[in-house]
Amino acid sequence: MPSAAFLKKQGYAKRVAQLLDNYDTALLVHADNVGSRQFMDIRASIRPESIVLMGKNTLMRKCITQYCEEKGDDTWMILANKLVGNVGIIFTKGDLLDVRTKIKQFVVPAPARVGAIAPVEVIVPAGPTGMEPSQTSFFQTLNIATKINKGTIEIINDIVALKVGDRVSSSIASLLSKMKYTPFTYGLEVLEVYDKGAMYPSSVLDITNASLEAKFMEGVKQVASISLATNYPTLASVPHSIINAYKNVLAISIGTEYTFELAQKVKDYLANPGAFASAAPAAAASGGAAKAAVVEEDDEEEETADFDLFD
Repeated sequence: MPSAAFLKKQGYAKRVAQLLDNYDTALLVHADNVGSRQFMDIRASIRPESIVLMGKNTLMRKCITQYCEEKGDDTWMILANKLVGNVGIIFTKGDLLDVRTKIKQFVVPAPARVGAIAPVEVIVPAGPTGMEPSQTSFFQTLNIATKINKGTIEIINDIVALKVGDRVSSSIASLLSKMKYTPFTYGLEVLEVYDKGAMYPSSVLDITNASLEAKFMEGVKQVASISLATNYPTLASVPHSIINAYKNVLAISIGTEYTFELAQKVKDYLANPGAFASAAPAAAASGGAAKAAVVEEDDEEEETADFDLFD
């Protein structure tokens, strides 16, 4: 009779096979220091479009490899090869950006525990600590310069307590705990995106329609610049070429007796700019007078209508 452990692995492999059959996209997530309560909340928030799969990397790789061999399709193997460290897989049929947004809602602050690896730089700023002067010896042990100000210990200079990748020592953990610092945050972190046999960095989720449009327009400008510089016409450069050609023709017309309708207007303006300047106020005044006449006429009609109404 098969053992309970064997039956459990068999059930796990069956579940993995069902997920691989039903989904085309997935997120590879990092899960260091994520608590069971966080997992429960995340699973509840992304259902029913998404399912979280966790387990030992060797077992997950084995199940995926076995599935690919049975199906004769190795499109999922690229994901299996990425299962290194404390990672999991979120299979989803929903919008990938929405799934990541929901995951980020459950990132929680956490204290710096002894032995943990710092994911970020931690700086203790200069200023009052709120601690009593009796704690001065503690800071002296850590070679942190302090002074007593208004009955509390004050740190004189900013202190880099941890750099990225540093292991938290007992003294640093005690310092941050005494100052009630929770410098770290823990939650599922999206590492890569799987989509139909291809893997992409999580940064692809930050690409928006606006950013794509900006990149496209930048490319169009570069193509137009190169086309104009090399006199090689393209769709991007033709409007600029036409405008430049028109400017050249207009310049030639102004410098010679040859003229055409648009050029003649420019010549007339250059010959007598004052006429155009005086014409503008006159046109505005005539327009105002016309409006006033219309208003007066409307008033007369209203008076007549009122008279007839009460006649």
